[in-house]
Amino acid sequence: MKYLFVFLIFVTFNSFAQDYSTLIAAHRKQYKEDFITDKHSPLKEADLENLQFFDADSTYRITADVEVLSNETIFQMPTFNGAKQEYIRYARIKFMLNGKPQQLNIYRNISLSKRPGFEDYLFLPFMDETNSEESYGGGRYLDLKTTDIQVGKIVIDFNKAYNPYCAYSDGYQCPMPPRENYLKLKVMAGEKQYTGEKKH
Repeated sequence: MKYLFVFLIFVTFNSFAQDYSTLIAAHRKQYKEDFITDKHSPLKEADLENLQFFDADSTYRITADVEVLSNETIFQMPTFNGAKQEYIRYARIKFMLNGKPQQLNIYRNISLSKRPGFEDYLFLPFMDETNSEESYGGGRYLDLKTTDIQVGKIVIDFNKAYNPYCAYSDGYQCPMPPRENYLKLKVMAGEKQYTGEKKH
């Protein structure tokens, strides 16, 4: 009976891993297609072969505790081209990753939040120790919504972390992840370094 139990756990885990990999593959397929349909995209269809990703890994899909912040003041988040954008800290999340406690802040773009359809949009930029090695040196982003927060929890999937447009081309206002959002570990998930030539 003990061996049957272990076998069933093994089969269930493998099935979940395969299903999860399929979901991430579908997400990345759509991600690539969006470059082709976005008129402001820095990439053409021929460039897509230079997009690289870590293998899907469900251990980087975590559930975090959320503290929605109040009485925060608007601040200027610098961008890589020298401009600044207005943001406000919306929430602080705490979670375990690779066996260590972590903390990140989630932000709301003031200008974007005033546009119809983007009222619930939240922004999670972060840096980690893969930057300038396995991943883009300027950090990576995750898109979230206020509705993703349920009963003080939120699911964060680093497998969906993506590069800012500045990783592919000059001429974009890409926010620089604040120092407070630096993770002192390697997040081996999501998008890797772009292998094509950066456009100017």
